[in-house]
Amino acid sequence: MRIVVLDGYTLNPGDLSWAELRSLGELTVYDRTPKSLIVERCVDAEIVFTNKCVISKYEIDLLPMLKFIGVLATGYNVVDITYATQKNIVVCNIPAYSTSSVVQTIIGLIISCLTKMPDQIKSVQRGQWQRSKDFSYYPKNCLEITGKTLGIVGYGRIGRKLADVALALGAKVLVYNKGKTYEERIGVEYALSQEELLSCSDIVSLNCPLTPENEKMINETTIAYMKPGSIIINTARGGLIDEVALATALNSGHIGAAGLDVLSTEPPRLDNPLLTAKHAYITPHTAWATLEARSRLMNIAVDNLRSFLAGNIINKVN
Repeated sequence: MRIVVLDGYTLNPGDLSWAELRSLGELTVYDRTPKSLIVERCVDAEIVFTNKCVISKYEIDLLPMLKFIGVLATGYNVVDITYATQKNIVVCNIPAYSTSSVVQTIIGLIISCLTKMPDQIKSVQRGQWQRSKDFSYYPKNCLEITGKTLGIVGYGRIGRKLADVALALGAKVLVYNKGKTYEERIGVEYALSQEELLSCSDIVSLNCPLTPENEKMINETTIAYMKPGSIIINTARGGLIDEVALATALNSGHIGAAGLDVLSTEPPRLDNPLLTAKHAYITPHTAWATLEARSRLMNIAVDNLRSFLAGNIINKVN
């Protein structure tokens, strides 16, 4: 049985092992695969793993041996699920592997925004502390999370874990989770609308999937609901934010800071306005990528395939 990994580098740049996956078949791992080479590299493979390489109807029709597609991520929009189902191809994803890592990043971004910590570090590197007349200096509006209202948009595993940590740090938690039933939790309140959450929150964290309904949910109109100086955190999908509108609000000071691990196009275009906006703290889509999270992802991917081969499919999405 031939197994192909189309884009394995981001999962395993060399600090993990492919040995367990290799034990299940003849394995070929490509660091990256351009769209033009997907069919050529997978033409005689029964098993294909992908992270960001798109497997559409076109590719499926040209891969007659294909029986199983493993998505090396939680989101599986890179696969034409409907057509794969019609062709009796099993598609499995990797759920809940990075919850702790993503929440850790969210908290780090919140602290960066509240204290301007990245700016403080850069100032020391530039020699400003060494030249200071005082033992200490700090940016204006250096704030703490205790007492702030954290608005969480989306209340799945990550949203619930984030609420736990925020409450432990003394924040108030307000949640909006459109169309979902809420569970009663001490310390957690629920907004009746997105507008209510935005207008009542000091910090807003986006933890929802990207859908046609919520694309650019943070835009010029919704930003106007937000408190002056409030903070936006996005570790979900870049398309949730109108980037021009957010950059404008950051530069005007209406939004005090933004912590972003995702952008609408990745890698970003050089002309993305957020790259030069005031107090925009951007990380390169790494919230998922701690060693522990990637190790879990690898182990679940192997378990998915092993279970498929044993006829006991887990984490199937079609």
